[in-house]
Amino acid sequence: MFFKKNISKLTDEELLQQYTDSGKTEYFGELYNRYIPLLYGLCLKYLSDEARAQDAVMQLFEELLSKVSNYQIKVFKTWLYRVAKNHCLQILRKDNKEIPLDYMINIMESDEFLHLLSEEDHSEEQLNALKHCLEKLPEPQRISITQFFMEEMSYADIAEQAGLTLNHVKSYIQNGKRNLKICIKNQIQ
Repeated sequence: MFFKKNISKLTDEELLQQYTDSGKTEYFGELYNRYIPLLYGLCLKYLSDEARAQDAVMQLFEELLSKVSNYQIKVFKTWLYRVAKNHCLQILRKDNKEIPLDYMINIMESDEFLHLLSEEDHSEEQLNALKHCLEKLPEPQRISITQFFMEEMSYADIAEQAGLTLNHVKSYIQNGKRNLKICIKNQIQ
């Protein structure tokens, strides 16, 4: 009981390090349990079946228990989200089911840009540069970037709300990402 109370106070990174160092499943179990509701929601979104979503969450735990030590993980939550999403997509591919368009479009976005938006890993200078550069973007790019990455809207939702085509939205996001990267790089140098 004392052990459980102590590990529940550890951060994600500390739990991951303890698991990697000791191999004790209690550490990874505690870490994984923190994200089960999020994982279940993600799996349910992709698989559209409660039982299959529950199975996917359990399968992920079993797979990751033996493999997680092989990865260099900076932000566990972000890494776990990507792994879970890919796991669900593999299940859909095995079933030869079509993957909904909105999901495929979201997958094509680069994780490199999402890293820019993660406040956990950045200095105040980087965050200020991001805010400054977002303000400098042309309005359609700024709105599309904000809605897609920060409000987690799909291309289809953004297009519908703005009265645009999917190609216009995709173009605004791609160009906005490129312009943000250039601007942030110039601001930080």
